[in-house]
Amino acid sequence: MSESKPPAPHRLTASEALRRIRAGTLRAEDLLESCLERIAARDPAVHAFTHVDAAAARAALARAPSGPLQGLPVAVKDVLDVAGMPAGYGSPIWDGHRPHADAAAVAWARAAGAVVLGKTVTTEFAMMRPGATVNPLDPKRTPGGSSSGSAAAVADFMTPVAFATQTAGSIIRPAAFCGVVGYKPSFGMIPRLGLKVMSDSLDTIGVIARSVADCALFAGALTGRDLGDPDTRPDRPPRIGLCRSPSWPKAAAETVALFDRAAATLARAGAYVTPRELPDAFRALEQAHPLVMHGESARSMGWEMLEQRDLLSGRLRERLEWGAAQGPAKLDEARATFGRLQAAFPATMEGVDVLLTPSAPGEAPVGLDATGDPVFNYIWTSLHVPCVTVPAGTGPGGAPLGVQIIARRGEDRAALIWAQWVAAALVG
Repeated sequence: MSESKPPAPHRLTASEALRRIRAGTLRAEDLLESCLERIAARDPAVHAFTHVDAAAARAALARAPSGPLQGLPVAVKDVLDVAGMPAGYGSPIWDGHRPHADAAAVAWARAAGAVVLGKTVTTEFAMMRPGATVNPLDPKRTPGGSSSGSAAAVADFMTPVAFATQTAGSIIRPAAFCGVVGYKPSFGMIPRLGLKVMSDSLDTIGVIARSVADCALFAGALTGRDLGDPDTRPDRPPRIGLCRSPSWPKAAAETVALFDRAAATLARAGAYVTPRELPDAFRALEQAHPLVMHGESARSMGWEMLEQRDLLSGRLRERLEWGAAQGPAKLDEARATFGRLQAAFPATMEGVDVLLTPSAPGEAPVGLDATGDPVFNYIWTSLHVPCVTVPAGTGPGGAPLGVQIIARRGEDRAALIWAQWVAAALVG
């Protein structure tokens, strides 16, 4: 009997690739070349990247990067600056802009041994007009947004890991739509200097990868935090609160069925599963989140609004004008709502380790004119808590569905460990 052929290096998870590099059975150079070949073969159809610099990646690897990532290829969402690479932020306003310095998160990733492949597509200023990226699992469907290119590149095996950002649902939703893992850390865990910040109270840098362990590995390496080893099984099963959330009326039939199925599967696997809904006070975030998001974005984009107004899409311009019109008093009130509910949230999790909630209303919608609804994400982004989405099945159209695991702010290690437990139970 002939031996099965090993997978091409670009198909390995980050964790498995690094294990092989450390064991001497894979060269970092072969991993990089495999990713570059995959990009050359597939990106003309997927449109995940705005810029690829193979020469710079090879040169960086030739300098023998040290650190825990040992030459691991990474893609960077085009709202984070990379020295010498174009930074368009999804808008023609910034055509030709090439920053001279890395964003802090990119610099720390390089210091940990990562090699930057290039920049991935974002929607317009990580908010509105979609780019050209398609969902690699079904090109008729949106990949989600705003981290469209990052999710598509990871799902299509062009890179093992990618930077992403979230202001409403821009990490969790595209990861779920593309059938991969997305991790939105606790607010502020990854430094934002060098990010094109839109909403100072919401913007969060995170990770998209093909396993929970990869997210923990990458985020831990660039922050210096011990996020644990999600592949190490805990000594007890989790206590899970099933949280349909105030957004439940917008869940599609496939999500309702998925949630019931997941609850039963996790209980059979040994988890303590109990309903856990948010108090009515949390419904205030439905009004507070867009006010903060668009109110702060209008102020952050003063130059674009005043000097480049005609190059903004009509939808974005309308949102920014609405945000600016709300005035400081309403913005302060909405921020106060955030603070009050952030303080109240830990009490809602008493007696459970994590919450389980949908990642999106349903399958990725057909069509590329929009990126889907963040209705199952904005609450958690507003609360500044860590979220992890894991694949949990498929819908009636054969497209992926995800569930997300929520922990208390600062308990990212728990979120990742229990997310891996949930992912393994749902697959098994």
